[in-house]
Amino acid sequence: MTHTRQQMTTLDPDDRLLTYAQAAKILNTPPRFPRRLVEERRIRFVKVGRFVRIPESALRAFIAAGLVEPITLHKNTTRRVA
Repeated sequence: MTHTRQQMTTLDPDDRLLTYAQAAKILNTPPRFPRRLVEERRIRFVKVGRFVRIPESALRAFIAAGLVEPITLHKNTTRRVA
């Protein structure tokens, strides 16, 4: 019997596993937001028995993915309105 699985990622042993409350504190959001991220599979998570934990590296990656760099406008650039 052969099982095919998606490529398994390894977890760094030094990576802290955060609770929903700890993740929410870092994100400065209510605890419901990290729960929703996990439920919608928008962030990596680890199941430890019946408990769900979010690796700190996954949280950092989620924050970095949402980073928007500022736009620098040149002085001679004029914006046209449609």
